[in-house]
Amino acid sequence: MQVIILGSGSPLPDAHRAGPSTLVRCAAGDLLFDCGRGVLMRAAAAGSAAGALRALFLTHLHSDHTTDLNDIITMRWAMSFQPTPLTVFGPVGAASLVGATEAMLGTDIGYRLAHHDDLTWQPGTQVTEVEHGVVFEESGVRVTAAPTDHAPVHPTVGFRIEVGSQTVVIAGDTVPCAGLDELSEGADVLVHTVVRRDIIEQIGLPRLTDVLDYHSSVEDAARTAARNHVGTLLLTHLVPAPSPGSEEEWIALAAAHFDGEVVLAADLLTLEVGS
Repeated sequence: MQVIILGSGSPLPDAHRAGPSTLVRCAAGDLLFDCGRGVLMRAAAAGSAAGALRALFLTHLHSDHTTDLNDIITMRWAMSFQPTPLTVFGPVGAASLVGATEAMLGTDIGYRLAHHDDLTWQPGTQVTEVEHGVVFEESGVRVTAAPTDHAPVHPTVGFRIEVGSQTVVIAGDTVPCAGLDELSEGADVLVHTVVRRDIIEQIGLPRLTDVLDYHSSVEDAARTAARNHVGTLLLTHLVPAPSPGSEEEWIALAAAHFDGEVVLAADLLTLEVGS
């Protein structure tokens, strides 16, 4: 099983970091977790594409995690040679988001149907709203969901991917909570979104300091990893984006609370799970 960070960035556009998105490559195929800005450009660099996705999993419906849902729907449909519905799993509200996205694309869909004689079907999606428990099982791959805490964004979920003895957890945006602990216990890799509390407090802008009450700090993520005996903590969705040369500061903050391996994400970083 491989974990590929397609986007390690935040809501702020960044020349070097695409929006939040993680690809887990496993026996069931390419599983995509969230679909932030630029996801398909990064997927192309990783040798994947909209049509190659076995399923899309949404942790929550914040715009920075769903920005390129429209691109995935369009490219999967327009580049296919037969109907290939997109399978989507997400929290309650995901079906409404997908439906609204398809409605927004209605004019473009009409143009393409009118232009291409061999394209005779509409885009298709199969959405399953999930809360808690096993949501996907195929080819020896099991994906389990559990509720997380990103209030006032609600509901939100994290995901645990298991292939034999190998386990990867996608935390999504959350503060420490029981659901995240349940998912993370004994995981080989915990992919965790984080913010730098010290830098944000120093900047002091209210719109920025507001993010502190519903995101985990680097230290929070490290304590979650330690408490649950995680092997590797992969820090992503980095707010604010690390300045060049500061990467070791982030790792040191986590290492003060967690004895395992700490990795700071960059776009297209790839981890071989269990290696």
